[in-house]
Amino acid sequence: QQQLVESGGGLVQAGGSLRLSCVASGRPFSNYGMGWFRQAPGKERVFVAGINRNGESTVYADSVKGRFTISRDNAKSTLYLQMNDLKPEDSGVYLCYGGNGGGTVLRGTTGYWGQGTQVTVSS
Repeated sequence: QQQLVESGGGLVQAGGSLRLSCVASGRPFSNYGMGWFRQAPGKERVFVAGINRNGESTVYADSVKGRFTISRDNAKSTLYLQMNDLKPEDSGVYLCYGGNGGGTVLRGTTGYWGQGTQVTVSS
């Protein structure tokens, strides 16, 4: 099993920045791809960004390309999401996801989820 704890969310004005963190425990962090997903009230959970186990491969949703950066520090068992130029439509609960293989996470299926951290972007 893997435990995931997110932090770094908050309230920010449009155009601002936030950095989310996800600390992992319970299994060797460096063996698995990771991802970030977002869930807004009344909407489905959507993919935001994914990364493979060594950080050399990343994938982003079209809506965040050029504004968000996913990264990881395997020595600290921590996943990050740097979010710049935030927009109101970026608001929602951001969830950290741990995949079951080493490849780049593209969807959340049978892996592990954190509880999420709330991001609210005001216009």
